[in-house]
Amino acid sequence: MLRPFSAVPLICILALLGAGQNEQASGTAGPQRPARTPDIFFAPSFEPIVHEMLVLAEVTSEDVVYDLGSGDGQIVILAAQKYGARGVGMELQPQLVQIARQVARDAELENKVTFIEGDLFTADIRSATVVTLYLSPGVNRDLEPKLKRELRPGTRVVSHQFPIGEWKPEKVVTAGEHRVQLFLWRVPAR
Repeated sequence: MLRPFSAVPLICILALLGAGQNEQASGTAGPQRPARTPDIFFAPSFEPIVHEMLVLAEVTSEDVVYDLGSGDGQIVILAAQKYGARGVGMELQPQLVQIARQVARDAELENKVTFIEGDLFTADIRSATVVTLYLSPGVNRDLEPKLKRELRPGTRVVSHQFPIGEWKPEKVVTAGEHRVQLFLWRVPAR
């Protein structure tokens, strides 16, 4: 049975992010932190936009969806719920990884989705068949060489709102009431 994604209110997310900062300031020992700091702030994609991204990518149960900068995990969770895809979320902020893991547990999807605390620029993304992004123009541009070098030919890449450098998209659609652009690329043959 398909369960609707229950988004964590943004205020709870912000509170948890603030709690993590207090731990660091107090010197409380916690998990080892990645060396990088986030280049962007977390802003969730609205659920209708996530659905459009997954439709644009033509996600199926055969896919492995990687969300780079996965935030609260909703993209890979919805890919698993709606399409039966496996998913991997890569997120730099440990509090968001904790939230995503809890949402996956609540949805009984731990066997379908994984959330990794780490840097998307050093992550192993070779097993992805679909990659989703909601980052920034600069981060997307910097990520382009990695995507083209590490992803297999034919892998679909979908970005919410931002292009990827000079890489010409295969398709651009406008989605949602706020008319956001979604971009689709396929990794070319080498």
